[in-house]
Amino acid sequence: MNSPPIERSRLAQHIGVVALGMAALAAHAQTRVLVNPGDQIEGDRVRVSSNWKSALESSLRKVDAAAAVQTRYSSDATSDLSATRANMYEVLVAPAPTIGSAVRYGYVPVLGATRGARAVLVAPADSAIGNWAHSKGRQLGMPGQDSVVTYLLRGEVQAGNTTLPKQYVSIYQTRFQDALLVCLEVRRCDVVAVEQTVAQKWIDAGKKVKIIWESREVPGLAVALRSKDTRVQPEALRTALLTELERAEPGAYTAALSAKDFEYVSTLGYFTPRALDGATLVEDPAAVEALLAKGARYIDTRNTAEFGAGHVPGATLVPYVEKSAKDPGYDAAQDQFDVQRLGADKAQVLVFGCNGPECWKSFKASRAALKAGYTQVYWFRTGFPAWRASGRAVKQDTAAGTAKSA
Repeated sequence: MNSPPIERSRLAQHIGVVALGMAALAAHAQTRVLVNPGDQIEGDRVRVSSNWKSALESSLRKVDAAAAVQTRYSSDATSDLSATRANMYEVLVAPAPTIGSAVRYGYVPVLGATRGARAVLVAPADSAIGNWAHSKGRQLGMPGQDSVVTYLLRGEVQAGNTTLPKQYVSIYQTRFQDALLVCLEVRRCDVVAVEQTVAQKWIDAGKKVKIIWESREVPGLAVALRSKDTRVQPEALRTALLTELERAEPGAYTAALSAKDFEYVSTLGYFTPRALDGATLVEDPAAVEALLAKGARYIDTRNTAEFGAGHVPGATLVPYVEKSAKDPGYDAAQDQFDVQRLGADKAQVLVFGCNGPECWKSFKASRAALKAGYTQVYWFRTGFPAWRASGRAVKQDTAAGTAKSA
């Protein structure tokens, strides 16, 4: 017998409510995973990514039966670094620079490869280049910008208060490290930067090359878990994942990793210099607060979405649209910044900030202000993350033109 229309309507409503509840539960239980296998040749990238996807999905379902795992592959380290600041993924598999950044922004290391990574400079065996200093003014070959080798080399160079373009007369970049051996052999490159294991492979194969410089060692490919994710506990994931990985590669991974292992790498690569000629460096939020109390203007150089999610009270949003390299020798002509929005008073105290030491927007905006003739420029290097971490008041814009206290 057919149900009356009103009963069918109520049943449909009930089913709809249940469906919405199940959908919400599924969305709540979804675990987002990012996998970037790092410096691998194309065939190995596919294999390594696939192995990690399988191991993680199996492990996550063991520790959270309701989890719906969504895995994304990446080869863009710059984008991955931004994702760590935004806490976009529950689980990350990536080289040390990305994991180092993640640890700074609320992730905990779970495990990593037993073998670490180290950048080295290699020259022909018969070359007069015997050390780093001797390589100045020569031709450099290195992997692309997203390589851990390039990250370490650039970081060490910037720590020495110079840049790669200032150190070398020309720079040749290629996607695959083995191609740099050819660059040495045909004498297009005087020195090349590769991972230590790659250089050692060349030496073991009888190639006439020598290592003239080494960076410090950093962890290899590693896994990090967002610490605010209460559904998955680090220890449970570590145990399940080690079991999965040991089946394929016994002894290749270790659980003996801590945040301390990533301290060195987290200060290199894309990090800004520790000084800016003409500007006053400020890293303490208390000092910024004191400047604002005396009438200084806080110029937030991030984008609209980041500003809306949280900013220093009273801040003025003047986005720095960044296309240039994250390097002291960047080309400002590639970027966009409306200096006129800083105001007509060139003696006004201006404090520039963005998303911490690895965010170059406030550094570049400060330089633009100095070039435009502003005389009281303060660069808040640690930026909004330091302000927020200090417990000071934060404003949020929930819609255009409105703001409320966080």
